[in-house]
Amino acid sequence: MILVCGGLADSVTELVCSRLEALGHPYRLLNLGTYPAEFQVKWQWKGSYPEGYISGPDWRVDLDELTGVYVRYLGAEGRMPVKGIDSDLSNSVYAECDSALIALLEYLPCIVVNRSAGAMSNHSKPYQALLLRECGLLVPPTLVTSDPDEARRFYDESNGDVIFKSLSGIRSIVRRVREDDLVRLSLLEHGPAQFQKFIPGENVRVHTVGDEAFATLVHSEAVDYRYARREGQTVEMEPMTLPYDVLEGCRRIARRLDLLFAGIDFKLTPDGDFYCFEVNPSPGFIFYEQHSGQPISAALADLLLKGQPAVRAEDESCAA
Repeated sequence: MILVCGGLADSVTELVCSRLEALGHPYRLLNLGTYPAEFQVKWQWKGSYPEGYISGPDWRVDLDELTGVYVRYLGAEGRMPVKGIDSDLSNSVYAECDSALIALLEYLPCIVVNRSAGAMSNHSKPYQALLLRECGLLVPPTLVTSDPDEARRFYDESNGDVIFKSLSGIRSIVRRVREDDLVRLSLLEHGPAQFQKFIPGENVRVHTVGDEAFATLVHSEAVDYRYARREGQTVEMEPMTLPYDVLEGCRRIARRLDLLFAGIDFKLTPDGDFYCFEVNPSPGFIFYEQHSGQPISAALADLLLKGQPAVRAEDESCAA
């Protein structure tokens, strides 16, 4: 049995459920939009693993029946107020319930896509960059600073070809530094930012699903193609084949981070070099599947059904 933890207000979770349904894979949905209402999660330790069950309005699954779990946590949006609780306290209740669920999923013996420990790396892009380099992948020249003078020096040394973006896992729009942005560098004294040398070429998104990999070449003139329409630009995508060393680098970093499912972002330069930017531990892959036609969701569904044992981080070295 497969357990999906997510909300149907989220299109990615909806796609996963639809794909499981279409393939005839047995699953149950723990709807985080209404959880904990209508659901029970009861467990205790038995040896090294938890023993217990999860139940919904008309179903119950023992934890030892699970072959795989797919989880995609919701923010405050898409969640109903908790009945009987002041609306201002609802988010606190959801945070407590999510924390308890995270603790359970962290120690289940079945595969979990993805456990929270590996996903934490996304909260620090500089840390991820160090791991990417250890796994044999190229990363762009990068500066993280709160010093306006250092930022200006990096800008000049890069001949003005610089982008800036968030340091954390919070989504931000990637933008190029323009000449008139330089007057705002003094704001860095209130908090650091991440600057990277702009890498010319085309974007590539790689989704790793277990040992499988689906690479998508993105054609767009936008600096951040996710927001191409805002810039009056278009986006086209097509499947591509990765060079073997890049493919192996993707597999290494996914295993290093204990991510059975990951979205890895690259730029492919005109010289044929692949520069890696980051690893997303909960990728919104529906965008790429719809545009490229690659069976990402089917591969994910099969992985959850087969219940292949996870490759833990300590089992895989990032030595290139």
